[in-house]
Amino acid sequence: MMSAINIYLCTLFFKSKSSMIKITLPDNSVREFESGITGYDIAESISSRLAKEVLSISVDGAVWDLSRPIHKDTSIKLFQWDDREGKETFWHSSAHLTAEAIEFFYPGTKFGIGPTVDNGFYYDIDLPEGQQLVEKDLEKIEKKIIELAREKHDIVRKEISKKDALAMFSAKGDNLKVELISELEDGTITVYNQGNFTDLCRGPHLPNTGFIKAVKLTSIAGAYWRGNEKNKMLTRVYGITFPKQKMLEEYLILLEEAKKRDHRKIGKEMELFTFSQNVGQGLPMWLPKGAMLREQLEIFLKRVQKKFGYEQVITPHIGDVNLYKTSGHFQKYGADSFQTIKTPAEGEEYMLKPMNCPHHCELYKFKPHSYKDLPVRFAEFGTVYRYEQSGELHGLTRVRGFTQDDAHLFCRPDQIKDEFKKVIDIIFIIFKALNFENYSAQISLRDPNKPEKYIGSKENWDKAEQAIIEASAEKGLKTVTVLGEAAFYGPKLDFMVKDALGRSWQLGTIQVDYNLPERFELEYIGADDKRHRPVMIHRAPFGSMERFVAVLIEHTVGKFPLWLTPDQVVVLPISEKFNEYAKSVSEFLNNSDIRTIIDDRNEKIGRKIRDNELKRIPYLLIVGEQEAESQCVSVRKQGEGDKGSMGHQAFVDFIKAEVKEQLSSLYN
Repeated sequence: MMSAINIYLCTLFFKSKSSMIKITLPDNSVREFESGITGYDIAESISSRLAKEVLSISVDGAVWDLSRPIHKDTSIKLFQWDDREGKETFWHSSAHLTAEAIEFFYPGTKFGIGPTVDNGFYYDIDLPEGQQLVEKDLEKIEKKIIELAREKHDIVRKEISKKDALAMFSAKGDNLKVELISELEDGTITVYNQGNFTDLCRGPHLPNTGFIKAVKLTSIAGAYWRGNEKNKMLTRVYGITFPKQKMLEEYLILLEEAKKRDHRKIGKEMELFTFSQNVGQGLPMWLPKGAMLREQLEIFLKRVQKKFGYEQVITPHIGDVNLYKTSGHFQKYGADSFQTIKTPAEGEEYMLKPMNCPHHCELYKFKPHSYKDLPVRFAEFGTVYRYEQSGELHGLTRVRGFTQDDAHLFCRPDQIKDEFKKVIDIIFIIFKALNFENYSAQISLRDPNKPEKYIGSKENWDKAEQAIIEASAEKGLKTVTVLGEAAFYGPKLDFMVKDALGRSWQLGTIQVDYNLPERFELEYIGADDKRHRPVMIHRAPFGSMERFVAVLIEHTVGKFPLWLTPDQVVVLPISEKFNEYAKSVSEFLNNSDIRTIIDDRNEKIGRKIRDNELKRIPYLLIVGEQEAESQCVSVRKQGEGDKGSMGHQAFVDFIKAEVKEQLSSLYN
């Protein structure tokens, strides 16, 4: 018979065993901890240095506060400043600290939302009646933020009932928060407190405010509450923070350089594009030089696509609303899109085309297909229209009408890998020709814990995901793999490019789609003489022409590769009496497919050289008496100076050799 001591020891043993949980680390190693362990404790168990630098933790894919206890077996990842999730946590807490500082100076302020953005955060606020926030006020708020940060207040998460949350913010008179709370489900509401400030928030947040060492409130703007133009206009305060003062100083230098590279400023200087309120917000118009640049990009990509077996198609700018109901786009985006267009015929409605893929599905259905016909590759520079709130519009990067370098591939499941490899090759050619040297890709796969989210068989998904992984590896592509980021209709590969300032841009997407072939009942006859569904692959290397040109302008400061630049050469006569010779040179070059203009202003040659270099024209040809007599030109290259004298044909050959070298990736 067991003694009481033995029973007690056994109870302790089994209790301790049952209170242990298994934590899977990013390297797939598994460690046991007591139930209730926090992310901070796990970091401390790995190294004290890591514990000082970690900002948040992923628990089964959800980002949590470091202080939140974990009670079950789980997979975790610890996030530091260099991780996107780490920065988002840092800036989220900074938004709360900014709100606390604003409330200190402006008691009675009502607070809307304070999310993170690509570089920092913002907070939408409703100041007390009669009060206004202006640029000069930002400095005192910044000082207060740092003062509060140095107090190292713990940032504490608290679950709260809907009733108590409504009472809390009603007592404060914050009708914006009350409106948000009224739409939340009871049992899902949390608030966070630091110092004298409490905010409605789902988190996650830093352990305390002391992590925040440097701040810059970058701008003030107006924003309609919840993005609805019928609601009240609030004040939006943008800011960014860092864990070190030096990081802020480096960022401010980068910011100044970014202003010099702003595509809106350079686009105006180079006369590439413009906007008009009379035409409508977010609808860019391309001026002659911009149209030339776009045309060169289109010609380039069409030549590349022809090598890879693409067929060019053209579809209308509008479509019957039923087309988008079949595709599912109307149900998903209809309420937030441009509204339907009614015709004089009763019951007939059209939509501005929000995407090209439904039209391409109808093209595929034009005739029957055998397995031997696949893959079918349709390509189109198709203009689409998507409604964006006016406050979200930004130059060419966020517009309401844009042209996609769209293509849709219809293939058999066994062809997915080869098609991905070919698209990767196309993207490599583009990046090389445009001097994008620093890039990587993200492979977005299913969430293995939520199979119900995805359409298509598990077998097809397994094959598609494996095909993407293998294609990327075989092409030597640097990738990161993210679970749960796939669209519901298929896995995808997104290309991330770093520009000359080190900023990341998403350029180019390859997306598998099992949904649209099903919705449009697309078919091919297989080798077994039975009907099968093709796999659809969406592909857009540029993404959109507008956004791609914006990125390209900022990457190159408008100094495009010679093959792409709108004006490749400018002829500069020394004086008016050489204008006729300059015209003959220009005519010869244009007839030789060298894009050439003349600057025949009555200005000194030094002024002409400076002005045209500011226009970023690659080659300047100076002509005077000596050049006219010898039928040659004096060549000057942007950024390199004098290149000597050349005959007309010699210069043409020189230019064409440089263009061929730049496009070597296409010719190889």
